[in-house]
Amino acid sequence: MATTSEQLPSLLTNDSKVPWYLEDLPKYLKGFGILTVIYISLRLYQGEFAVSTGLDSSEPAFETYWMRLFNIELVVITLFVTGMWGYLWVSRDRNLDKLAPREEIRRYFTLTMWISIYTFAVYWAGSYFAEQDNSWHQVAIRDTPFTANHIIEFYFNFPLYVILGGSAWLYARTRLPLYAKGISLPLTLAVFGPFMILVSVGFNEWGHTFWFREEFFAAPIHWGFVIGVWFALGVGGILLQGVTRLIELLDELEDNP
Repeated sequence: MATTSEQLPSLLTNDSKVPWYLEDLPKYLKGFGILTVIYISLRLYQGEFAVSTGLDSSEPAFETYWMRLFNIELVVITLFVTGMWGYLWVSRDRNLDKLAPREEIRRYFTLTMWISIYTFAVYWAGSYFAEQDNSWHQVAIRDTPFTANHIIEFYFNFPLYVILGGSAWLYARTRLPLYAKGISLPLTLAVFGPFMILVSVGFNEWGHTFWFREEFFAAPIHWGFVIGVWFALGVGGILLQGVTRLIELLDELEDNP
């Protein structure tokens, strides 16, 4: 079948294997894969060295295998948050009032990918590694706030998902007119709530130091963790806002193809 001159520009601009509205899908899959490799690698590291070198923070081996990892994590987290948030702000769209419907639709799909990456990170930090920490304290001594699990969970995984949540918030605020016009309550709650889990960590460690050292799951000192996770349900509101706007944009494309 012959290609008309009207079809040619569309073919030239759509030479990738993904639809135009999923242009950022390869980046998303790479990010998803990188996070998976990071979490699995950290878990394997724990399995290899946690029991043999991570039970006593006064041992030289603890300094070698865990405090060194802690220092590396701080450097990585600092560089990542500086680079990611700095990039999102510097590269922000300064002409949102002229944004074409097609491009805005694409950005909503990209925001959904950001939210997906964020919730994936929250799961690993707030569910898998957090529940593992509870099990750890049932059998190991809480000698300091720096344990083989805390160094990975509290000082890397928690800050990492906070950074990713903040990145999703910044992306929406700087690239989508709906979120640039005002503060989205669902988006803010979905990011701010799990962030408060990180704040609760400090209070939790203080309580375990001065009140009791055992790990009681239902203790009031742990209630902040549960409430913070509940705020993540704001993701549903984000999707509802996005779908409502997408319907309007699709109607515009239908009326003015």
